[in-house]
Amino acid sequence: MQTVKNQTYLPRFTTHRHEGSGEVYVLAGDLGGTKTNLALFSATGETLKILQEHTYRSREYGSFTEIIQHFITQHPDTPPERICIGVAGPVIKGRVELTNLSRDLSEDEIRENTGLNQVALINDLEATAYGLATLSPDKLLTLHKGNAEHKGNMAIIAPGTGLGEAGLYWDGKAYHPFPTEGGHCDFSPRTDLDMELLKYLQEKYEVASWERLISGPGINNIYFFLRDVKGMDEPAWLAKAMEEKDTAAVISENGIGRKAPICIKTMELFVRYLGREASNLVLKMKATGGLFLGGGIPPKIAPLLENNDFYNHYLQSDRMVELLSAVPIHIINNDKTALWGAAYYGAGMNVESSHLSS
Repeated sequence: MQTVKNQTYLPRFTTHRHEGSGEVYVLAGDLGGTKTNLALFSATGETLKILQEHTYRSREYGSFTEIIQHFITQHPDTPPERICIGVAGPVIKGRVELTNLSRDLSEDEIRENTGLNQVALINDLEATAYGLATLSPDKLLTLHKGNAEHKGNMAIIAPGTGLGEAGLYWDGKAYHPFPTEGGHCDFSPRTDLDMELLKYLQEKYEVASWERLISGPGINNIYFFLRDVKGMDEPAWLAKAMEEKDTAAVISENGIGRKAPICIKTMELFVRYLGREASNLVLKMKATGGLFLGGGIPPKIAPLLENNDFYNHYLQSDRMVELLSAVPIHIINNDKTALWGAAYYGAGMNVESSHLSS
């Protein structure tokens, strides 16, 4: 599979503001299971400009509102007028139970602790979808050009601390981003090895979802299955490295560098499962407009996604190869896309019409 640069089309949304709003200060956030990014943006018309930004370790704070309050007190000269936070979990009636943090958060809680009325929580993958409108094509790495003339729905799959999935519905005139919780659907095994892995995951978690494989913890699950069930050798130097650094990062780095057979096999399986679930997502959404690989992992393992393994597994479908092969596939090479998307949403922009621009 040949990688193509600067050959892609992004959704552009027509934006509208309340009359007389002028410049608006928006506090945007991307709240994840591992880290939280907060940034203060200046929004004028369709222009977003980042003024201040900080990253926090999510688990080091008792509540998310503590992080917000800390950020605001650090920048008293530019208090925000609106807050929009992308969160890892389903938002229902302004409240979310954070999937990988075992905490909940509500818009009312943020209002009470900040005194601001204009507060919105949106799913982090919905924020990523809005963030596509803020990207330039050079922030994407195109894995497969497909047929860029095909307008239609778009899909986003984003492995990181968890597995996020979202879509952009195309109504013929405009794109409408929406979140899903598809990462929690059941893993669907195909091979004998997959069946063994499924049994391993069921014993460990009871329910084996795609997130248990296509995520940072998923890389660990595959590795430990190969080590503990399949008996693959774990070199002493590798075990020591995993004691000192993030396990999934060590495994993926050594898989890319082809330095240990167990790491190579782990990442081969990870790429295969990512390809399979990406295909499932495209088919369910009929995402002829494009597939985007987001989250923290794809940019870091781009060399493994640029060869034919990912694309070949992606194409293995039930009589839908022609549709799948026409879909453009891109890696989002910007880990702040959800943050910018939250700012875009929080600035009061409405998705009413759009055009495709290169």
